[in-house]
Amino acid sequence: MQNLPALVTLLTVILQFGTMYAVGHARGKYRIEAPATSGHPAFERAYRVQMNTLESTLMFLPALWLAAHYGYVLWAGVAGLVWVVGRIWYALAYLQNAKKRGPGYLVGMLGWAALVVMAALGLGRAVLGG
Repeated sequence: MQNLPALVTLLTVILQFGTMYAVGHARGKYRIEAPATSGHPAFERAYRVQMNTLESTLMFLPALWLAAHYGYVLWAGVAGLVWVVGRIWYALAYLQNAKKRGPGYLVGMLGWAALVVMAALGLGRAVLGG
């Protein structure tokens, strides 16, 4: 279980690759030439999935590693898996229909929020000398 946060990080990298691939595939399928970021609605959904996942990852990874560093390795890994599952759910739903992205988003945010709480508690304990 000590390596669970590292596994979650690797899964996050694979998720990022998947969203990048989806955008590239949609760009070719719908003939959206770079640097355009609009055109066909399916391409625009793929692009938003990639950008939204990238934005979320920037908040997720530091929270994951802070929580793990400050003593919550197992629980940080579990919360991280919740985030990854939520983001995959979000991505697949959004690619089909933007209005269906909410539940996956909520699951991912719950995982992230748990990590922020663990990171804050752990850091607070360390700062206070406990």
